[in-house]
Amino acid sequence: MSETSNAVVASNGLENPLLKPNPLLEAWTTPFETPPFAEILPEHFIPAFEQAFFDHSAEVAAIVNDPATPDFANTITALERSGKLLGRVSAVFYDLVSAHSNPKLLEIDKEVSLRQARHWNPIMMNAVLFGRIAALHDNRATLGLTAEQMRLLERSYNRFHRSGAGLDDVAKARMAEINERLASLGTSFSHHLLADEQDWFMEIGEDDTDGLPSSFVAAAKAAAEERGMAGRAIITTSRSSMEPFLKSSTRRDLREKAYKAFIERGNNGNANDNNDVIVEILALREETAKLLGFPTFAAYRLEDSMAKTPEAVRGLLERVWKPARERALADRDALQELIAEDGGNFKLAAWDWRFYAEKLRQRRANFDDAAIKPYLSLDNMIAASFDTATRLFGVTFEERKDVPVWHPDVRVWEVKDAHGAHKALFYGDYFARTSKRSGAWMTSLRDQQKLDGDIAPLILNVCNFSKGTDGQPSLLSPDDARTLFHEFGHGLHGMMSNVTYPSLSGTSVFTDFVELPSQLYEHWQEQPQVLRQFAKHYQTGEPLPDDLLKRFIAARKFNQGFATVEFVSSALIDLEFHTQPASASADVAAFEKKELEKIGMPAEISLRHRPTQFGHIFSGDHYASGYYSYMWSAVMDADAFGAFEEAGNIFDPAVSKRLLDDIYSSGGSVDPEQAYIAFRGRPPAPDALLRRRGLLDTPEAA
Repeated sequence: MSETSNAVVASNGLENPLLKPNPLLEAWTTPFETPPFAEILPEHFIPAFEQAFFDHSAEVAAIVNDPATPDFANTITALERSGKLLGRVSAVFYDLVSAHSNPKLLEIDKEVSLRQARHWNPIMMNAVLFGRIAALHDNRATLGLTAEQMRLLERSYNRFHRSGAGLDDVAKARMAEINERLASLGTSFSHHLLADEQDWFMEIGEDDTDGLPSSFVAAAKAAAEERGMAGRAIITTSRSSMEPFLKSSTRRDLREKAYKAFIERGNNGNANDNNDVIVEILALREETAKLLGFPTFAAYRLEDSMAKTPEAVRGLLERVWKPARERALADRDALQELIAEDGGNFKLAAWDWRFYAEKLRQRRANFDDAAIKPYLSLDNMIAASFDTATRLFGVTFEERKDVPVWHPDVRVWEVKDAHGAHKALFYGDYFARTSKRSGAWMTSLRDQQKLDGDIAPLILNVCNFSKGTDGQPSLLSPDDARTLFHEFGHGLHGMMSNVTYPSLSGTSVFTDFVELPSQLYEHWQEQPQVLRQFAKHYQTGEPLPDDLLKRFIAARKFNQGFATVEFVSSALIDLEFHTQPASASADVAAFEKKELEKIGMPAEISLRHRPTQFGHIFSGDHYASGYYSYMWSAVMDADAFGAFEEAGNIFDPAVSKRLLDDIYSSGGSVDPEQAYIAFRGRPPAPDALLRRRGLLDTPEAA
């Protein structure tokens, strides 16, 4: 059945007239052939997935059974062309599950995750298919391939080899069982976390708002209204709610209550508890690694990365950990002194850190987030991120109201290149809601490719900012504004992609390279010439005063000990989970406690992601053994922005062109180390990160 067929066949083999036609199986006549979200119902997905699995299996079978001698066209290119319907249905489904779920979708997700594993296992472990790929790989030097084709062949061989295609039948059968179980466990982990986040909120009354900015109170009221509690105000576990509350609230008792709820997500001994899920995931990952001939899961995962080995990762993290911990301990002592000055007779606790850190920042840099937040409206920061892309890469953005979206808050822009030609669509879904999982992310509904025509991408940014109310715009904290630029950097990586093959498109790169375009893009958000143009007071329209701008820039390095410690400790825990025997973490809480004691974790700082809420590594395996990637990329981004600083122009045309050609547009078509050297002319300087974070300075200077 073709991708555009109307027929819908249910699992019993009969057509279901109630679901005919199925919009997921029809040609989309919407602008730019985008998903017609209003027409797509939860019950459309299972029939669509069944058809997509059938089509893809048939396409792969045709490759496997092709009697012709394997060549690049009939094997690698044919694989690249296969699975289009499955990719289309999956993209829509997982966008909705993450950004606008409901109980029906979450139930379907449990079934789909298992079916996905059962579909992909026999493909990725097909001995005949792997034999065709291996034969091409063995003779690759004689095939006359382009550089991109050579890269695709190498990545295809590696992907099948690492999926167990070379194992014996017994080992393959066990791998298939493991993959199915891991798919189910990852889905359970994310569903548990979402449920815990949806269940908890803390109402605040008129007497509970001391210290809270009016913009925060307005956002708390909007959050309550979104939950059907109009006229009330609540704190939620969204970082955009929790972080500013912990920074501003003078009510220590409420800070403690909110903080404990935040760090105990997934760890409450209820139906959403993730401890047993983690234990089983780690045991199965360890078994997977050993089946494939690796001593640990970390060794297996890191072989296919820039870092290559757990030792290299540990070396980087420990290099950063020592100065970060020293800075955090010095700041801790300074915060304790502030408590004493305020007449407090208590020891600094984790729920106090952000509150007193803001006081210390006001003392050292005469700056607090509340002062600049009125100048960082969401619309202006979106405009700033777009203008930066225009000045760097020549692309322009025009909002479209005619493109279907999955929620009324979602906005869409058409992206055009420097010649005015259509380049991409960009979807922005910025506000927190109960149907959305926490965090911020970039994904796509369609990836760029040129294999069969010039296919333009559909790129998404999803965030969880607090929504404005009573006519007031959404106001961002500096961290929120940085997050917006970060995710838009990922978005540009997808939009600027200029490759032929889908598997190499956009962000299809090593995990420890994928954060470079996003983290590098953050630098422009903090540049004076960007802020002077776009940071304007939401009520008066006045530009950010120079004095406040200078104080903001001076305060950028403040509290970096804390920020780096909470991140690096999480990365180290991730590494230890996947390098030590799985039996060592049978008691997750005890393992966490032991590892934090081993590294000397300050008691007043918690992990950025405690294990039971560490979706990066347990909701799937994309960042498992790879959370360090943000730090690995941070070394590169700190060094990379130096190229613009050395040029004396943060929009230098020559440097911008290299950035586009070598980093943003090349996708996975080039080895990342070679790509970075092509851009910078040399490998990154390791100390650039420590300098940029001020961890080589004295505490007072930071």
